[in-house]
Amino acid sequence: MPRNTSTGLEAPRRRLTPAERKVRGKAARAEVPRESHAQWQPPADRPDPVDLLASQGASRVPDLVPVRYGRMMETPFTYYRGAALPMASDLARTPATGMIVQACGDAHLSNFGLFGSPERKLVFDVNDFDETLPAPWEWDVKRLAASLEVAARENGFSDKDRRKIVVASAGRYRQVMRQLSGEGNLDVWYTQVDMDEFRARFDGLLKDRQRKALDKGLAKARTRDSMQELSKLTRIEDGQPRIIPDPPIIVPLRDLLGDLAGAIDIEKELKDLVAQYRRTLQPDRRVLLEQYDFADMARKVVGVGSVGTRCWIVLMLGRDESDPLFLQVKEAEESVLARFAGAARYNNQGERVVNGQRLMQAASDIFLGWQRVTGIDGQTRDFYVRQLRDWKFSVDIAAMIPRGLRLYGELCGLTLARAHARSGDEIAIAAYMGASDVFDNAIADFAAAYADQNEQDFQAFTAAIASGRLVAERGV
Repeated sequence: MPRNTSTGLEAPRRRLTPAERKVRGKAARAEVPRESHAQWQPPADRPDPVDLLASQGASRVPDLVPVRYGRMMETPFTYYRGAALPMASDLARTPATGMIVQACGDAHLSNFGLFGSPERKLVFDVNDFDETLPAPWEWDVKRLAASLEVAARENGFSDKDRRKIVVASAGRYRQVMRQLSGEGNLDVWYTQVDMDEFRARFDGLLKDRQRKALDKGLAKARTRDSMQELSKLTRIEDGQPRIIPDPPIIVPLRDLLGDLAGAIDIEKELKDLVAQYRRTLQPDRRVLLEQYDFADMARKVVGVGSVGTRCWIVLMLGRDESDPLFLQVKEAEESVLARFAGAARYNNQGERVVNGQRLMQAASDIFLGWQRVTGIDGQTRDFYVRQLRDWKFSVDIAAMIPRGLRLYGELCGLTLARAHARSGDEIAIAAYMGASDVFDNAIADFAAAYADQNEQDFQAFTAAIASGRLVAERGV
């Protein structure tokens, strides 16, 4: 089917009836049997994953690249989190039906979580879109499945429990896609995972310990907002809140500029940047943002794979110091999928991230926007902007027992299917996977094989650090 030139996704399906789309999906089994997704065998000309990771360091902040490697070398799972590019390279060699969706590009289980919707509901969704791009739907499913296998190994689960977890997640993806394939376009679009409804629906499946842990997590999520960040990240200096330095994790802009601070009108420069970003918001949200004034800004290291990219936190104040708004301004580089799925249709990589997020998420941050900045080094870079904290919360994967990780994996599979159905041909994808568990088991086989590959790559990565080929800084 032809591509939509504005998005890179498949063109509108008005010419195909639901029956024709179903035939299309089933026909794909002849070229790409569902069992073929079980395969993973590294080709002889497989690129060196260490070289791929090192290539990403060229555009990043030099003194933070060792921090990235230090975080990745903790365990095979932390390595997996940071190794999105090597896996994208590998996924490009795996079987795919050619049906395209707006893919997350890095759909491992830690990139799902809780946050507050504009309607102030606590929802569960994909929450990281740095790598989003139109791409084969199978790539996200395999990235999620392998992450569950890697995490389950790290938690010491048995072979039997690990397989149950991965099969359940893939099965939930398949079942939800089949359900959505029978619904109207608006019903698909409005589907979301409201955590209060989820809690009520699955209450009978939870043990007391799990029920208490879930309720505690939901309650904690609702406390994670800009006011909490104000108390954690700032102190009063000369009557104004200022971000507390904690180098190299948090470095205020005034400290980074050093002697240049006096030669630059920082307030004017930042007001100009905020004005550029404001233009990417909806008109009503621009009005809200205009009620806040800039107070302070700092570079802040976040995540694992993102470490080394330029990420800032900006403190804005509303009516007074008790009315804060923390924004996160995060550098957007080319997606790791671009080498294999084609370049983004957007000139600005921040715009790519924002529009991909809006397409995949059931509800997105009201302050989500983008900008392009020329730094004091003369380099032009793209960024996207969102709230730093808005009821955002991620579960503690390491503390989960097999039953809990299985339920969480199913929730991720459900969520990914909903996100893919918003942009892809849910009828064709559902028809391809079918009603049996053939696809589910193939994905579980792939996940186990790729987890083995991940362990080998982790060993090669740590050996590169031990030999001095890469420099890592641990404990940061």
